[in-house]
Amino acid sequence: MTATNLQSDVRCALEDCAGRLVNSRTPGGWFEGRLSSSALASALAVFALWMIDKQEHRSRIERGLDWLAANVNPDGGYGDTPESPSNLSTTLLVLSCLRSAGFRSHAGLVRTVEQRVCNETGSLEPARISSAVADLYGRDRTFSAPILTVAALSGILGAQPECWQHVPQLPFELVAAPRRLFSSLRLQVVSYALPALVAIGLARHARTHDFSPMRPVRSALRMHAMRLLTRIQPANGGFLEATPLTAFVTAGLAAAGLHGHEVVKRGVGFLESSMRTDGSWPIDTNLATWLTTLSVNALDRAGILEKLLSEGERRSILQWLVDQQHSQRHPYTGAAGGGWAWTDLAGGVPDADDTAGALLAAAALAREIPNTPARAMLADAPRRGLLWLLDLQNRDGGMPTFCRGWGRLPFDRSCPDITAHALAAFRRWRPHIDCVLGRRMDRALLAGAGYLNACRGADGSWLPLWFGNQLAPDQANPTYGTARVVSLLADADMTREAAGGCRWLAAAANKDGSWGGAQGVSGTIEETALAVGALAAAGYANSTEARKGVCRLIELTARPDLPAAAIGLYFASLWYSESLYPLIFATEALGRMSRCTGVHIFDTNTQNP
Repeated sequence: MTATNLQSDVRCALEDCAGRLVNSRTPGGWFEGRLSSSALASALAVFALWMIDKQEHRSRIERGLDWLAANVNPDGGYGDTPESPSNLSTTLLVLSCLRSAGFRSHAGLVRTVEQRVCNETGSLEPARISSAVADLYGRDRTFSAPILTVAALSGILGAQPECWQHVPQLPFELVAAPRRLFSSLRLQVVSYALPALVAIGLARHARTHDFSPMRPVRSALRMHAMRLLTRIQPANGGFLEATPLTAFVTAGLAAAGLHGHEVVKRGVGFLESSMRTDGSWPIDTNLATWLTTLSVNALDRAGILEKLLSEGERRSILQWLVDQQHSQRHPYTGAAGGGWAWTDLAGGVPDADDTAGALLAAAALAREIPNTPARAMLADAPRRGLLWLLDLQNRDGGMPTFCRGWGRLPFDRSCPDITAHALAAFRRWRPHIDCVLGRRMDRALLAGAGYLNACRGADGSWLPLWFGNQLAPDQANPTYGTARVVSLLADADMTREAAGGCRWLAAAANKDGSWGGAQGVSGTIEETALAVGALAAAGYANSTEARKGVCRLIELTARPDLPAAAIGLYFASLWYSESLYPLIFATEALGRMSRCTGVHIFDTNTQNP
């Protein structure tokens, strides 16, 4: 293909993808997307409603079971999305749901799913199942203890109360300790999982009659734990806006004999309102703030933000985005005010990735708005957001997701792509910040660069925390991690630090020009776009790999409906796909390539060279 033809094809593909992306906005002007339906979330929601009142919720239970029956994999198991390969956790939770809430019409499905669990664990013996689940998560009990609690309540782990010997006791009594001590308590759950710590811990405590020295202490602190749970539950009942977490809490409290408690009532209300018309549930309500900042930043990097969104539309999105900034300390992660969460809804929790994205998007949206209105809308939001990020930075120079120094479990550690995101935000706002804060940001930039250099793989790649690939070795996604770090370092004028990552990306390309999550893994729109965009951002737009990759990306995005790949990792390694990811990542990649060739998109007077 000649350079002229390639430029023309890139321009046409960009017009199409960017147009579709902009047209996907909500009536309010922001981007909401659609998360994939989840067998795990659906099974847990059905199970929780069954635990509360199987007659009152019979209609929803039946519709949920019908959806599960229609979406079983050919091997008899279940994955986290309808397109995902089967895994033990989701299959075991579906089996627990079917065993408890299933009707006679599902007897055949129960036997099929039982066989799949047996194939995974070697037998249906409770000890084998418990051991297999524990092995999946290691010392992190955030997900293993709730899964085994549901299995015990469904009868899979044997008769009551003996079944509880296979379920670890979560130390819910530790919530009575001062929050400042949490990082030294070595909790076996991560920071965001306090509701599960309380509810699942209470369930096992209520269902067993052990003679542990801690039993009187736990009994004495039972009501204290419930007061905490009441205080941290959002008004809409959904903890983190997450169906799995809310269902675990609701079912756990029901098992503890607290059916009528206000936390349970609000949790049931959230589960009822979150059910989709097809009988399924997603893992979370939406990623509206995350998707809006991703979309705005993609359009900005493509050089077409002002061409596709009017000043009024940009002003409206900026005001909406500023309104999403959290102003108060979060009730259970303890995060100070100043950060942004992934959603505009009550259950969101401020985190570093969304805060960095919001800061970058705010800078892009305010750039062409006259100074006085932009300044009035932003007020001190950028400064508070930057301070929030600076306070979160770990001693190693990296950025964790939620809490500085909370613990040593995976979701509480520093992460390369989140760190690079923060560095890009620091660099973007550095010229507009006073000297005192600026010097602190300079130190953070230096420390962050040191962290990224230290955590880079020997092959030049970086591994992300919240994204993976189900077909890659260890289900990791070095393509996402490396591409994001390279792109963001380029945005922060740190391309020298990204050179090794560019070499890795070039070597990881498939023969057809696409990228998967790792070398040799089949390509997706998302991963191909991320890699192409990173190479273009770092100055390699004319490399063989980038040119071949953008040709493949044009082919992949030519269809009317773009398939979304399950590359997202939610809490406890729960997979999801998001309908807007292909459009967002493709728009950014095509835009970066277009800008590198000097073609001015949406300019009818542009002549190809």
